[in-house]
Amino acid sequence: MEEIVLYKILITGLVQGVGFRWSASKEAGRRGIKGYVKNQPDGSVYIEAEGSREELDAYVDWCRKGPGRVRSVNVNRFPPVDYTDFEIKH
Repeated sequence: MEEIVLYKILITGLVQGVGFRWSASKEAGRRGIKGYVKNQPDGSVYIEAEGSREELDAYVDWCRKGPGRVRSVNVNRFPPVDYTDFEIKH
């Protein structure tokens, strides 16, 4: 059985107002990733993404190229919290 992990991802750059959250949600659904995406007050985007390490690593690669102009992607790994879906938080 594949190990499920949680990645906490912070994306900085011009990533708000460009469809990043919507695109991130769609990409997560395509990869079977659970969790959420949320805009931060400082203009960054925060994602909690739970799935297999292989899918999450591919998802992080997608985040680096996502909509807008991504400056940095910071990833930290944690034990899973058993998300049941992926949502866009406001």
